[in-house]
Amino acid sequence: MPPLQSILRLLRPGDWTKNVFVLLPLVFWSASTGRDADSATMRLVIEASLIAFSSFCLAASGWYCLNDAMDVEEDRLHPKKQHRPVASGAVSVRCAVTLGIVLLVSSIGVAAMASKAAAAVMVLYCLMQGAYNIRLKRTTFVDVATIASGFCLRAIAGAAASGIPISPWLLLCVFFLTLYLGLIKRAYDMTTAIAADSKWKQRAGYGDVRELDWLMGITAAMTVLMYVMYAMSDHAHRLYGVRAFGLALLSPIVLLALQRFHKRAMQGRSDSPLAALREDALIRIAILGWALGSWVVLYWAPIVPILDRLLI
Repeated sequence: MPPLQSILRLLRPGDWTKNVFVLLPLVFWSASTGRDADSATMRLVIEASLIAFSSFCLAASGWYCLNDAMDVEEDRLHPKKQHRPVASGAVSVRCAVTLGIVLLVSSIGVAAMASKAAAAVMVLYCLMQGAYNIRLKRTTFVDVATIASGFCLRAIAGAAASGIPISPWLLLCVFFLTLYLGLIKRAYDMTTAIAADSKWKQRAGYGDVRELDWLMGITAAMTVLMYVMYAMSDHAHRLYGVRAFGLALLSPIVLLALQRFHKRAMQGRSDSPLAALREDALIRIAILGWALGSWVVLYWAPIVPILDRLLI
């Protein structure tokens, strides 16, 4: 039996923060049409959203187990990944595969507790991740596009679990943001391998850091563009009124966070969200500033007359 610490490292609970996308429909619904919901309805929506969130935590850890088992030989060539539990020998391949399958089956069962639609989305997510691990992760750009689609499915699952309609604008924002972060991870892996003069090669066939740099520039621009277009759209104005324009005013903070993640990748510093929050003061300021600003804009009643006076 492998040590509990090694099992926890294999499950990567720190990366469960990525499943916050499941809760996005709840956050934006409660700031718009959900404002008039009674306490019983609000409680049911919150419970369903949290169940969906939990199911994706199980699924994410399950796929980490299976992915590390399948990539064990490749990971042993990478200066950072060689310390992962399976690659280092702390956890056997058989144990990782068994644990991964148990977690995936459990994730579908937990999603079904929220709704049949959420369980169907989870099944689709698992199938897509299976295709990713078998083939798609070795195809340039398709690899990160698949990862980004998985995050869109998280948001869709949150909406399906709680019965909340989801905006295509929200999905576009999620897609391009997570596409960018997927490329950040590719750049980090490549930068650290080059710095260590490792024999490890990018499995998706990216030529060099310059190619990734170009792709990151395009996707960062698309992320900010989708965010601003959503905030300025008629759809957002119908939901939030003048508050939507307040969201647009927070776009420089989004740009700051994107720039800092890019800089960390180019320096070979960890791409983990939790590591970035711990190590980078500007990322902490940007993320906390955007979260606080969004709360003020969407939920603080006195902001409405202020925005009405400030904006044309």
